[in-house]
Amino acid sequence: MAIIDVTEETFVAEVLARSRDLPVVVDFWATWCGPCRQLTPVLEEAARQREGKVVLAKVDTEANRQVAAQFDIQSIPAVKAFRGGRVVSEFTGAQPPARVSQFFDALVPSEAEQLVAAGDEVSLRRALELDPNRSDGALALARLEHERGEHEQALATLVNASGFAVEGLAARIRLEQAGTPPLHDAFRALDAGEHERAIDALLAVLPDSDGHRDDVRRVVVGVLDDLGVEHPLARDARRRLAAALY
Repeated sequence: MAIIDVTEETFVAEVLARSRDLPVVVDFWATWCGPCRQLTPVLEEAARQREGKVVLAKVDTEANRQVAAQFDIQSIPAVKAFRGGRVVSEFTGAQPPARVSQFFDALVPSEAEQLVAAGDEVSLRRALELDPNRSDGALALARLEHERGEHEQALATLVNASGFAVEGLAARIRLEQAGTPPLHDAFRALDAGEHERAIDALLAVLPDSDGHRDDVRRVVVGVLDDLGVEHPLARDARRRLAAALY
């Protein structure tokens, strides 16, 4: 169902929980609101055109004041899009159909995005055919190639990609090809998911890695990028990396 009415009692299930599977666009409206009467049909048509890919949830702010207050609705119409249980985009006021269509399209995964999410090699290669600049797809494919020992092919796959994780993988491959500094233990730990041991080993060789210093640094930064800034290892590892470099 592309369009549903939501109340305070059903908001968590119908919006927050549902948005973990599909994007949910919430239309905060009221019967007395003239611009709402202009916008709502446009939202409904956009949702119908994307049946199965996005859900439109309608919240009457007069009947559901608590949820309206929770999301700081100051004026209506107010539209908020949820993915993964949180607001990812929003706008207020009546908007033309073209603007609403763009808003919905930004929420719906493209074919390439869906293929990258699938993660298998055939899907990743097709994703890069559709969008050669998808760094996430290139990184995932290069990791598969690297695991098979196809180092040159993995580097070629990363040529048009960008990002710290991409640079980290490319640097690792170059270090493996060079054979120095001795990082076998660090890479084995990394492959085993033992991130702390891997970071310790990488930082230990950094001061004596003449000629490979930048690549060792890129590997560490790539690992930290994969872990995310909130990971408990991240802050200390960044401090230790800075100390080792400067």
